[in-house]
Amino acid sequence: MTRSPEMAFADVRERLRSRGLRWTPQRRTLIDVLATSTGHVTGAELVDRCRSVDPETTPSTVYRTLDVLEELGLVSHSHGVDGREEYHVLPEAEHGHLHCSTCGRAWEIDAAEGARLVRSLAASRGFAVDLSHVSIAGRCADCASRADTATT
Repeated sequence: MTRSPEMAFADVRERLRSRGLRWTPQRRTLIDVLATSTGHVTGAELVDRCRSVDPETTPSTVYRTLDVLEELGLVSHSHGVDGREEYHVLPEAEHGHLHCSTCGRAWEIDAAEGARLVRSLAASRGFAVDLSHVSIAGRCADCASRADTATT
């Protein structure tokens, strides 16, 4: 069942307070920004969006609050192909990413699709993969076919 942002963030004030965090205007602004965000967003983008609403927003408050929100399951973080940290708002399930280094497009690898990779690495190396931190760079089918056509 998909949670709406309104439902998911409805009790966040109490949940943050239970973690020892005060309900400040900056945190309220971050929650408002997150409730209207979908997909992936970097911490820097969140800071910028918050500052457009409340110029007093500090990056440290945003990042500390994101850490707690991740513990609460409201956001998850992963790393883009360039290493930057990205946040996924209201993640439905663990997933990885494919990034085309030619055109810049990106796709999600869902848990079912990533299961074969996860099982293979567990069997061959005894390595337990955290799919949410998997980012694979390469060339998409369109870019690969254009490159093949250009060389023939």
